[in-house]
Amino acid sequence: MIVANAENSYRVGPDDLPLHCPLPGMYLWNSHPKVYLQIEATGESKCPYCGAAYELATDASQ
Repeated sequence: MIVANAENSYRVGPDDLPLHCPLPGMYLWNSHPKVYLQIEATGESKCPYCGAAYELATDASQ
């Protein structure tokens, strides 16, 4: 399990869509409520709760 909000930046791929924060695999008990993020149009999104930045990978080197 990943500690929720331990990092400020995450690179995600098409398999992670629809994108939400916290990500699957993060501990949820010490995090914020799940919020869905729009990332498809710009390739970037930021969580309004924790400020984590997400970047959508467009290549195979996620």
